[in-house]
Amino acid sequence: MLARIRKSIDENDEGFTLIELLVVIIIIGILAAIAIPVFLNQRKKGYQASEKSDLRTVANEMETFYTDNQTYLGAVGGNSASTGTITSGTSIGSDVISLSQGNTINILKSGNNGYCLKSTSTKDTAVNFYYNSLAGGLQTGTATCGGTGDTSAY
Repeated sequence: MLARIRKSIDENDEGFTLIELLVVIIIIGILAAIAIPVFLNQRKKGYQASEKSDLRTVANEMETFYTDNQTYLGAVGGNSASTGTITSGTSIGSDVISLSQGNTINILKSGNNGYCLKSTSTKDTAVNFYYNSLAGGLQTGTATCGGTGDTSAY
């Protein structure tokens, strides 16, 4: 009896057929084709979240500067201009701003009553984010403060 079982085991090949291996490779390829675009989309969302976070950080610093000085002008490095660019390491009042890598905040308008900021990123250029203090905060798309015909009193 044992000899018959041993002979049966010795005669059968222990391995996978070519068809079985191809089916497994195809299944893995289908799963990868589904997972890679989902991963890339999550990465893009992360870049956009960092832009929004940086906008809110700069907006908080602008409000802190306004509390101390009663104006938004001069917030960036003591500059009295109503526009400017904020990169990582730029000071607003006495605070130094730290932005995510690749992000830049542009001050489109500022004055005694409010300000408008635009976020740009080298990592995600598909969407523009704006922070308009007179229009209620964070906006996506086109900001009214940067266009022609804007009557907001900055």
